[in-house]
Amino acid sequence: MNRARSNVVALLLASACASHAPPPPAAPTAPPPETEANGTAAGQPANGMSDKPTGEGSSKRPAMNASAQQAYDAGMSAFKIGDLAGARVQFTRATQSDSNAYQAFYSLGVVQERLNEISNALSSYRQATVIVPDYEPAIFAYGVLLARSGKADQASDYLSGRASAMPKSAAVSAALAEVKSIQGDSASAQRFAQEALKKNPDYAPAMIALARDHYRARRLDLALYTLRAILDGYGPENPPRDKNNAEAHLLRGLIFKEQGNRPAAIDELEKALSIRPDLVEARVQLAAYMLESGNATGAAPLLEGAVRYDSKNVLAHLNLGDAYRLLGKTAEAKRELEWVQKTDAQLAQVHYDLGLLYLFSDSVPGTTPVQATDLAISELEQYKKMRPRQAGSNDDTDELITRAKAKKGMLEAGGDTGAGTAAPAAKPAASSAGAATPAPAAAASSGAAAGSAKPAASAAASASFPAAPAPATAPKK
Repeated sequence: MNRARSNVVALLLASACASHAPPPPAAPTAPPPETEANGTAAGQPANGMSDKPTGEGSSKRPAMNASAQQAYDAGMSAFKIGDLAGARVQFTRATQSDSNAYQAFYSLGVVQERLNEISNALSSYRQATVIVPDYEPAIFAYGVLLARSGKADQASDYLSGRASAMPKSAAVSAALAEVKSIQGDSASAQRFAQEALKKNPDYAPAMIALARDHYRARRLDLALYTLRAILDGYGPENPPRDKNNAEAHLLRGLIFKEQGNRPAAIDELEKALSIRPDLVEARVQLAAYMLESGNATGAAPLLEGAVRYDSKNVLAHLNLGDAYRLLGKTAEAKRELEWVQKTDAQLAQVHYDLGLLYLFSDSVPGTTPVQATDLAISELEQYKKMRPRQAGSNDDTDELITRAKAKKGMLEAGGDTGAGTAAPAAKPAASSAGAATPAPAAAASSGAAAGSAKPAASAAASASFPAAPAPATAPKK
């Protein structure tokens, strides 16, 4: 390693000694990448993981048989379009065709984690390591999923045991860094990330762990410094470690968004999605920007993809509901917003969005026009109860309630309701970057429809988002 590069690594390691701040929301995690037709990974797997061992990698790695390979490829194709159920079927078929298909067990675990089948995912990850004991992607995924499932101590014990058995593995040290960061132990997270970089100074996943922990602890300048080393480098003698790392682009986009740098944030989010279309957080954030500017046509496909990859993502469903409303897809909007209402009864924003739907839609399935105005008033009143107006805030809820009451009076009198009046856009909810998913996520800035306040929903902590590394590709025969 040349002197210039060693200086950058030294600065990265020294950054771990910075003062600590209470960790905000946990950082968003990265799901699996796409796979090309030839079986090679397109873009960087989550956490920068790959099949190549970072340590000695002495375990035998059996190749899949032809039948398993065919099912595996079909599973990857299904995953590529967000068909998680289909991917699960095919990856399961691959494991049934070849009991030593360790990569199929790993990829099955990735999909099961996405489907919130936590115990099944842990079992699949574990089986991959039974077949190949030093298979780092599965070790990483198993340990981090334990931590995200509220079993951080168990995760730490498991990974510590793996570290003893695999003392040269940078991946295991990086996994320990991630687990400690999830626990809020930034000092230990930084120490383990340093250990990983000492084992492999160019190991991008360890740098991601450093950056994400800095982000969680609100050390944004240090996070950006680390991300620059990954994505841009520091001159000819210090080239980027992994310029196509989608997770790094996503995290930098989230930081830029928090700093109010809209153009740079959008650029980073678009780069992340161009490499990894399955990144749900990037889809939600980019769609929020589009909704703010009134581009429901662009936002809807992003959000439809988000709910395919994460069917339980409340914010994706919420914003998709409002996108459908703006596009005149009333039945679809009602379906999405009612799902949110049933899933998270404490989310005030859904009542505001439902109020807009009932007030401004020409026709709402299952209701008469008068019933719709009654429902609009009820939903907006409920929003006021759950999110009281603050002094100095630009909240249009009272104005909307007045409009709804006036519309009801006109309907009952048989007069003109002013149905042609344009409906305001609800402020899109966006999960915060700390979704290094513990501070409440920042709501997207307003700016959608002129003349209407856009109340924002608090974003759910991104820490709940599955942090599964990407499925590995099958070895070439």
